[in-house]
Amino acid sequence: MALVPVWTMAVLAGTMIVKHYIADFVLQTDWMARGKEQEHGWLLPLSAHVACHALATLCIALVVAPRLWWLALVDFAIHFCIDRTKGVISRRTRWNPGQVQFWWLLGFDQMLHALTDLGLAASFLSL
Repeated sequence: MALVPVWTMAVLAGTMIVKHYIADFVLQTDWMARGKEQEHGWLLPLSAHVACHALATLCIALVVAPRLWWLALVDFAIHFCIDRTKGVISRRTRWNPGQVQFWWLLGFDQMLHALTDLGLAASFLSL
């Protein structure tokens, strides 16, 4: 395995974090955000939301390491599982923004996404 400069990893990790911000906050519609949390009818909004992440990851892959295009599918699957699990926990516990547990869950969700993005960035450079 070849070593890469720290700045290369930092730039790629930063790019993935910006990708996450854009896909999770800028491109996510109200239909996606509310729909993916529902008990029924959640599959289409959640799939559309995580497809935004996968498409953005695909664009990055095609620039950085085109042979690793399939990491977009990995991003899709991981993001899908994280968001679905958060939705189920949120609905079952009925935590709301006035409760500290709501923020713990949201923070944990975002931490898992950040770790995923760091793992994908490392994968682009090491696979």
